[in-house]
Amino acid sequence: MKKKLTALSISIGIIYLLFGGLKFFPNLSPAESIGSNTASMLCGGILAPTICIKLLALLEITIGLLLLSNRTLKIGILLAFGHMVMTFTPFIFFPELTFGGADTFTPSLLGQYILKNIIIICALVVIYPTKQDEKMTTYSY
Repeated sequence: MKKKLTALSISIGIIYLLFGGLKFFPNLSPAESIGSNTASMLCGGILAPTICIKLLALLEITIGLLLLSNRTLKIGILLAFGHMVMTFTPFIFFPELTFGGADTFTPSLLGQYILKNIIIICALVVIYPTKQDEKMTTYSY
């Protein structure tokens, strides 16, 4: 079971590294526009979207590295939880982009992209080390 949890942690960490890395290069990330605009709104418009996307990239890479590290797994998971919660805010800020189709409750492709984060949240819950897990040993790579 420990190897399965480790594989899950590593796979989420790699995804965070890849998606975060893309955001450092303009026009490479398909989530660049929505990510920068959402982050700017979450900052109350104080920071420009171009700065917000770089900070978001840095956050995602940091989470990825923390999830890959045996000693900082809990911190990485907690940051990832916070990040995942924020990924749902476009449903509030930009409903015209996240919903569409025949009725207003059908998610657009962007909406579906966001909704898939439910799987990541559940995976983070599964890999979060509990006191019982810590007694057994920490995850080993």
